[in-house]
Amino acid sequence: MIEDVCDEAFAAAARHVADGRIPGAALGLVTADGARAVRLAGLAAREPEPEALTREHWFDLASVSKVIATTTMILRLAEAGRLDLDRPLTDAIPDLRQYDPLGAAERQLTFRDCLAHRTFFPAVEPIYTYGDDPARLRAFVLQREWRHGPPVYSDINFILLGIAIERITGAPLDHWPQGEWPMGEGLCYGPPPGAAAATERCMWRGRILKGEVHDENAAALGGRPGHAGLFGTIDGVLGFAEALLRGEVLGPAMLEEIRTAQYEHRTCGWELPFAGWSGGQACSPLTIGHTGFTGTGLWVDFERGLAWTLLTNRVHPTRHFDSGIFVLRPETGEAVVRGFDRRG
Repeated sequence: MIEDVCDEAFAAAARHVADGRIPGAALGLVTADGARAVRLAGLAAREPEPEALTREHWFDLASVSKVIATTTMILRLAEAGRLDLDRPLTDAIPDLRQYDPLGAAERQLTFRDCLAHRTFFPAVEPIYTYGDDPARLRAFVLQREWRHGPPVYSDINFILLGIAIERITGAPLDHWPQGEWPMGEGLCYGPPPGAAAATERCMWRGRILKGEVHDENAAALGGRPGHAGLFGTIDGVLGFAEALLRGEVLGPAMLEEIRTAQYEHRTCGWELPFAGWSGGQACSPLTIGHTGFTGTGLWVDFERGLAWTLLTNRVHPTRHFDSGIFVLRPETGEAVVRGFDRRG
């Protein structure tokens, strides 16, 4: 049954590939009982030479890193009693805005505030233009007096959460103790151990990126910050989603944190359905999801016991092109859910 659903739901992505709007695309579906289907089409790279996309290719997951990696790590640390979501970040980062300990608003922000993007940080900040020493750039992020604005989705929230994880564990995000790596096989920080789908011809780095993180700030911060940097195969992403559906990633209390609105449509790390949502309008209210700039996304419908991931390299060889990804994602999600319900 799930094979037929995947066939139908992949039609839109296959059309985008055939029309030349996206080089390559992979769609994967998985259920809580382990049924799995994958479809793919197109190229892992157009430049410098054409390379066919395979099931084994690693995708730069971009901001999907926020939910698979950083959110999971933070919530596991909370489960273990090593942090309190409602306590300020300064519990882990006492030197945050250390030259204004009484007046700095950044020192009042909690872990939950950052997870839910209910802070005052700007949406975009070109941190990589301020230098290329990861330690110095981390210090810059911590000591800068950030301009205030209304709450928006901001990478700064998750850069700070990544630094907090490093401080609490005493190790980089990819060096968790043996046996405690929370993601599973097919997920890792770059460079990945196998062939990677190409992303952009980076004007800053002067080359096509393949197996190195696309996000400029993530690269400048050392490739393993809290907001981006994770790579995954389609089976790696599906494996995480299946484990999440089965309650094997987080305990009941933390599962509720990722399924409960904290600010507008945002939960702790994830998003809930809303008008115009990337997962489409057919999802149950118990669906969470997140997308990545490179053309990736993951959606998990707990009511149906169903998850799907759409992985593309839509920024290859340039982001300055209408790939149609913002139409493709909800179209695919609606096809997945309606096909699943029709055959359920």
